[in-house]
Amino acid sequence: MNAKSFSPERLMQVLLAPQVSEKSTYVGEKNNQWVFRVAANATKPEIKAAVELMFKVEVLGVQTSNSHGKETRRFGRPVGRRRSWKKAFVSLKPGQEINLAAGDTK
Repeated sequence: MNAKSFSPERLMQVLLAPQVSEKSTYVGEKNNQWVFRVAANATKPEIKAAVELMFKVEVLGVQTSNSHGKETRRFGRPVGRRRSWKKAFVSLKPGQEINLAAGDTK
């Protein structure tokens, strides 16, 4: 599937934010992957099309992972809970790179 088969409005809502952490930096350097927080109902073809549309790169594949919200520490009776979220590991073709600071590609 390509970006033309999805509505541009939907694709702009799929990617929420880049996930910056030690693990995502390590994965990015080792496997030429980028990690994004995505909408909970986003599918792999939608994520691929959104990355290709927004950053003008070619995507090899997408892996997703659901992170369940954990219970927070409680003080007294009520127990809080963090929100569950979904992240996507996006593999790019060799030689392609996403420059998140400028919002464009190299």
